[in-house]
Amino acid sequence: MFDLYELISNIRKRPAMYLGEPSISNLRTFLAGYCFARRQMGTPQTSQEKHFSQFQSWIQQKVNRTSNQTWDQIILSCSQDQQTALQTFFNLFDEFIQTENIDELKSNQTHNLKVASGTQE
Repeated sequence: MFDLYELISNIRKRPAMYLGEPSISNLRTFLAGYCFARRQMGTPQTSQEKHFSQFQSWIQQKVNRTSNQTWDQIILSCSQDQQTALQTFFNLFDEFIQTENIDELKSNQTHNLKVASGTQE
């Protein structure tokens, strides 16, 4: 079984295989179906799924929008077409993942400083 980020990576490599027409709207629909199926099966959310649920607010901050548009609509409105928007999603997704990795590194460094200084609670 793939984890969410591995699935997104596979979609990036072969979008037509997963989405039919390579479009950001189809990607959002596919991911919504994936999440729905996991909930229906009673499968608990993974840490990646929990993290990805923050993508909506991250993208709104990134493009400075507070509208009620979904992340795919926001990206599409900044793109010339569905296929370009899909590629933009993958680039933004990479940036989103990097943000998570940087935050995790900072958290670990702070924890390590507390341990080294003896101030860990």
